[in-house]
Amino acid sequence: MKNGYHYTESGLTNVWLANGFTLRKTKYGQGVSIHNVDGLHRALARMLAQKPRLTGAEVRFLRKEMGMSQRGLGELLGVTDQAVALWERKGRLPRTADRLLRLIYVEHDKGNAPIAGFIRRLNELDQQDHERIIAEEARGGWKTRLAA
Repeated sequence: MKNGYHYTESGLTNVWLANGFTLRKTKYGQGVSIHNVDGLHRALARMLAQKPRLTGAEVRFLRKEMGMSQRGLGELLGVTDQAVALWERKGRLPRTADRLLRLIYVEHDKGNAPIAGFIRRLNELDQQDHERIIAEEARGGWKTRLAA
């Protein structure tokens, strides 16, 4: 792209800015100033959430945009932090995780915190061993609970 700026500072290698930046001469060479970096990153993340499949760098970008560690994202998706690190390095994540990550970002962008809390709670429940469901009749109907 002529007169554009190859914006690799985001960790994404395929982003070119047509405008929204200023090139400046410094005593260390040419420098660049990006206008509204937060807005640019939101726009990039929204576009990534619309892609059919994410690359490893795009997974990392979305994770960082949500302010999450690899461990935090792994807990949210029900995998280890090593799995997230592998996805980011190799770029191959399961289709279900890919779709769920994009959904989580969209809801995060909308300010929908309950979905993240709900998924976190499901992950906690998955880690517990429950052998029995206890049902008790009470006024107003049956009540159930899980027991080890």
